[in-house]
Amino acid sequence: MKWYSNKGNDLDVVLSTRVRLARNLEEYPFPARLDSEGKQKVNKLLKDILLSTPCEEKLEYFDMKSFSKAQAVSLAEKHLISPEFAYDPEDRALILSENEDISIMLCEEDHARIQAILPGLAPREAYEKAAAFDRQLEENAKLAFDSKLGYLTQCPTNLGTGMRASVLLHLPALSGTAVSRLATTVAKLGMTLRPAFGDGNRAMGDIFQLSNQVTLGISEQAALQNLNSIALQIAEQEKQARTALLRDDAFIDKIWRSWGILKSAHMMSFGEFISLFSLVRLGAAEGILEIPLETLGRLLIEMQPATINADSNKDMTARERDVFRAQTVKAALE
Repeated sequence: MKWYSNKGNDLDVVLSTRVRLARNLEEYPFPARLDSEGKQKVNKLLKDILLSTPCEEKLEYFDMKSFSKAQAVSLAEKHLISPEFAYDPEDRALILSENEDISIMLCEEDHARIQAILPGLAPREAYEKAAAFDRQLEENAKLAFDSKLGYLTQCPTNLGTGMRASVLLHLPALSGTAVSRLATTVAKLGMTLRPAFGDGNRAMGDIFQLSNQVTLGISEQAALQNLNSIALQIAEQEKQARTALLRDDAFIDKIWRSWGILKSAHMMSFGEFISLFSLVRLGAAEGILEIPLETLGRLLIEMQPATINADSNKDMTARERDVFRAQTVKAALE
């Protein structure tokens, strides 16, 4: 079962938690300075080390050129790889766990980008999953590390811990000016709050990503604690705002109408789906609608354009995907 079909802590507001560690081998230049032969050597070395890491899930190694365009873009839609990694597969590889909670990009911006992703609010648990692979690297290879700068990375903004930790937050009650104020506040605390889908303050689906910005001069544990604490504070504000919002019968009517469209539409774009999804997920989280949040989490991932094409093994047109999406959502909600 994929991670996004499972339960998690504070799932009513927090969709997922992701921790990523950037690591480089001391004896090789950064990927941007490596030729094809050098990247192949790095990939093989890291493959042999990382695949031997004890893991509850089965791990597989993939040459990125083995994926179709739709499969590669689907991986980016799921936030398992970066978009740039998807569109330029040359001399790049991916290690992926069976349930997709572990993904490791080889020869992206850094030699290894180790990522763990879990449902709900789980920064420490996600970090421990990623750290198991980091320890395997530490024990079997010499990593680029400086006593003052910490882990050396191609981008200076990742120096220090080399760690980026983030949570996806569903904030339909705070979306708009309240989120803009929150973004300004968390920026002063070394965090960033931005839309996970779409641009601007009004995120598609009212889904936002909260992540750490500071990696130098702070420990991994302190950064994780800050993320957890701020996420909980935002979640509490969202819950209070929901209570006030749900006193309005007109807003509750919007939830039921959104539910009705999802269950009856013949065609649906991803933009329309995610807009309706936000209201229906709010209704499910507040007990107005009887839908498991895990079902909605799965639909959010699987109804994205490239993922539909990849899962169906068909090169569907946009119109064909819209019909398929509507029918699949309808069946899932029956």
